Amino acid sequence: MWGKSQNAGLTNCWGCGIVSLYGNVSEFSVIHSIDWTVKKPAMPATIHDVAKLAGVGIGTVSSVLNNSRPVSEETRRKVLEAIEKLDFVPNPSGRRLSMGKTHTIAVIITYFTLASQFERLRGVMSVIAESDYDINLFAIETIPQRNKVFQTVPRRGRVDGLLIFSIHPTKEDLRRIRQQKIPVVLVEGYHPELSHIFLDDMAGARQAVEHLIGLGHQKIAYISDYLDDLFSSGFNRNRYMGYCQALEAAGLPVRPEYHRQGWHTRENGRQMALELLNLPDPPTAIFCFSDEFALGVLEAARDMNLRVPEDLSVVGYDDIELARFAQLTTVRQHLFESGVQGVELLFEAIENPDAPIKEIQLPTELVVRQTTAPPCR
Repeated sequence: MWGKSQNAGLTNCWGCGIVSLYGNVSEFSVIHSIDWTVKKPAMPATIHDVAKLAGVGIGTVSSVLNNSRPVSEETRRKVLEAIEKLDFVPNPSGRRLSMGKTHTIAVIITYFTLASQFERLRGVMSVIAESDYDINLFAIETIPQRNKVFQTVPRRGRVDGLLIFSIHPTKEDLRRIRQQKIPVVLVEGYHPELSHIFLDDMAGARQAVEHLIGLGHQKIAYISDYLDDLFSSGFNRNRYMGYCQALEAAGLPVRPEYHRQGWHTRENGRQMALELLNLPDPPTAIFCFSDEFALGVLEAARDMNLRVPEDLSVVGYDDIELARFAQLTTVRQHLFESGVQGVELLFEAIENPDAPIKEIQLPTELVVRQTTAPPCR
């Protein structure tokens, strides 16, 4: 089943894991009735028809359309008159290919349904909407999907560049990319030989836990995605390290029973919080790998009739839109901006393939709202 929406420009093959987005999408009309009369459709004019009517070769028509080489004014006039008479509309894909570019970029992104990833993609689309580029989006959630995409997508003639979110390319991935000579930019990923945009997740996590320690909390738990998740690009482990560093610097123990790991859903956040809050010595504060987890923790607190922040302090990570509605204290990473800068950096690489590798670090910021306070016990 396929669907398309105007402006957003999103086309999705449900269940196949591949989504295509286009910079400019025309609105389609809904058919309310069916005309059963069989009519022979009018065939649109082709470049061959234009060449025949103008009495020139196909290459000459292409030169007029693309301004790729000088053509006499008389010949240009004949071609333009033929185009107008035949109501000829050039095929944009063919025209782009004839100019050596597809004007399409591939975006490879993990866990597309997460609010944080969708916000990054919104940043990408804000730039694409103002350009003449389209994008093919490849949303991957499994290792076989990842391998298939990296084996088939990086091919010159199919896309002009790759924008990769939250994945560290392997040596084999890099070999394929180099072989095809396709510009690549990583966002929340790293490779010393590729331009990339990153955040200091360790410092962001450390700042969140230091905030809780400063309020007087000593029993601080951490809820995270699986630390060995192959799609985490290391930021999962970095946030855990930041959590541990803050505790150790304050002379507090890192208690294994205060760490819970699970798949990245709000319901899992709720379940892991219930486990923590039912411990014989429960934590007074919970720091979460993401706002999604933190929202689940807030639900668990309500289930147990605990007041936030009086009985339990909660800190998230990302600052998604729902975090603002929930008045959640969180670590803000500039998700939208990372998408914007990622695609802008890729455009630079497409226009200048020999440009030096760039490394851009985006800041994190602790946003204190209404889910943290000094412990009451």
